[in-house]
Amino acid sequence: MPGAIDPALTVPDTLVLENLFRDIKKEKFTTAVSSTASDGDNAATNDQFTDEEVIDQLTAFNNKNDPRFKPTVFTTWDEKDINPTLNKYIVQPYSRVGQKIVRHPTDVVFLTHLLIHFTTIVPSAILLFRHFSYWHAVPHTIWSVFCAGPFTLMMHNHIHNGGILSKQFSLIDRVFPYILEPLMGHTWDSYYYHHVKHHHVEGNGADDLSSTLRYQRDDVFDFLCYVGRFVFFVWLELPLYFLRKGKPGMALKAGLSEYASYAFFWFMATQVNFKATLFAMFLPFGILRFFMMVGNFGQHALVDEIEPDSDFRSSITLVDVPSNRFCFNDGYHTAHHLNPRRHWRDQPLHFIKSKAQYASGRALVFHNIDYNMMTFKLLTKDYLYLADCLVPIGKEQMSMSREEIAAMLKTKTRRFTEADIEAKFEKARVGSKLRKGSERTFAFTQWGHVEWVLAKLGGLARGVDGVQQHYSGPGGVEKTK
Repeated sequence: MPGAIDPALTVPDTLVLENLFRDIKKEKFTTAVSSTASDGDNAATNDQFTDEEVIDQLTAFNNKNDPRFKPTVFTTWDEKDINPTLNKYIVQPYSRVGQKIVRHPTDVVFLTHLLIHFTTIVPSAILLFRHFSYWHAVPHTIWSVFCAGPFTLMMHNHIHNGGILSKQFSLIDRVFPYILEPLMGHTWDSYYYHHVKHHHVEGNGADDLSSTLRYQRDDVFDFLCYVGRFVFFVWLELPLYFLRKGKPGMALKAGLSEYASYAFFWFMATQVNFKATLFAMFLPFGILRFFMMVGNFGQHALVDEIEPDSDFRSSITLVDVPSNRFCFNDGYHTAHHLNPRRHWRDQPLHFIKSKAQYASGRALVFHNIDYNMMTFKLLTKDYLYLADCLVPIGKEQMSMSREEIAAMLKTKTRRFTEADIEAKFEKARVGSKLRKGSERTFAFTQWGHVEWVLAKLGGLARGVDGVQQHYSGPGGVEKTK
């Protein structure tokens, strides 16, 4: 059950959690057997953190014309944390200028990050290629990887909304990704093609190359297969996915962007400086791709066994510091799947306004945990820890004990067989024959082939808790072990 509120949360996240905790107290008070309420129960009936009050504050927070408007300038500090003199003479003038440069006045933080990257990582990389030393290379890689998470989520906003800077800076907006992406673990444009043109089209469904459905999502071996598939096969699978969908132009663009990046890495390693390329490009690339899949696994590991095609039931919401303070409200993943183009600052407001839909949709909301820890706790099967992090919404969840919540969460990690998928997903039923034909044509590009080979090598299809598991051989034929 929910614990203390982290003081490092953003102001909107604090309001959201206070509102949810108020709902829990109110429900407990309403259903209490005793007619005498304690002081704590009386607090549930006060007027603090009501839906109306929180909606008003969140709306004002994002409205430039409201006196309570607060742009995000830094991720580490809020305005209250900054020295008043420094804030008045340096931060506020910078913020006013920044609001004219960025696309949305709330997003001065994006300009802040661009300035940091171009004044630290870019010159450091240039120096590394000119005068390599391990004393420089190691801290450079550590800093690049440290910045890669927020950079990725800044690019997440960039690719979903066509940029982050205002129109007069559109040239910079188009060019800066091609400079920074190779230094931050990315390949050129691949994030856009995989995430926007593929993942959000499929929504963790049957044809999503990064879908978690076909994995036992609390099993270490299955997790390694999930990560390995992306790391070793995405360069081939993504273009072939677009070909199967009848989008040859998209396939060409996705393939060329990935292969051009590899060619650039090879050129820098063989013709310029191998050691510098290793630390400035190869290591950030490998580390980021691993953790991107760790994160995506955590985002979509808890999938409802009844309605796996529901955005409410196939993704989660996190109210935590790493996801929302440092990564631009990435914790509101359900909200993002409901509307991928919604501005990041609007996610908490949407959540409170749509709280009833989240409750009726049996959505899962957690606090004091990020996606990496979510994945780790699932792989260690620590469901009681996850139960402590769950913030129950709706009467059904609020009535459950800690043990009942843990048991419920465990049911959301069960692997779906191909028969399950065809039964649950309309697109899977419609496209079943097409996919099976594609499997015979494109060996190793569909899960049936990859899973079949991995099962032969390592027993992926082993039983879990004594229950027989199924896997697909080539051609989609069900096998039982």
